Amino acid sequence: MRRRIKVFLLIVGLMFIGTTLTGCGLPLTEELIVNRYADALLTKNNELQFRFRINNEILDRHELYKVRVTIHNDQLAAAIGKREIIYGEDQVLNGEYLEVKGKSEKYIFMDPLPLKEDLHIHDLKNMIEKNQAVSIEIYNNQEVFGRVFLTNFSSEL
Repeated sequence: MRRRIKVFLLIVGLMFIGTTLTGCGLPLTEELIVNRYADALLTKNNELQFRFRINNEILDRHELYKVRVTIHNDQLAAAIGKREIIYGEDQVLNGEYLEVKGKSEKYIFMDPLPLKEDLHIHDLKNMIEKNQAVSIEIYNNQEVFGRVFLTNFSSEL
């Protein structure tokens, strides 16, 4: 009987450690990049725009950060003409840093990127939603605060 209790406690402990490490199943976990509000939008002008929301409360101990969008799919990178886009390169503060100030959540709408090659809407949707074609990373020169794959796609067409 004691052996069964030990095995049970071991299994429960491993499940708790697993959910803690992955952040799944815990009601108090917060997302740095609020994934349900992150998407790639295909505009009616055949441009791709990345939109997402950052939870600034998680970054409150840091004053500055950068946002990098990385294109992992070769076909999508060729269509966009870039493999990596850093949001804020043209911003005033230090060339490519954004400030953690104001609202607890910051919406970022990157400038739409014209597609140099036509991609079918269904193919774009599959690349982004199923094949982890695009990732978003929040970082500064010292550390990476968070990284998530973009899994939402929408279209104006």
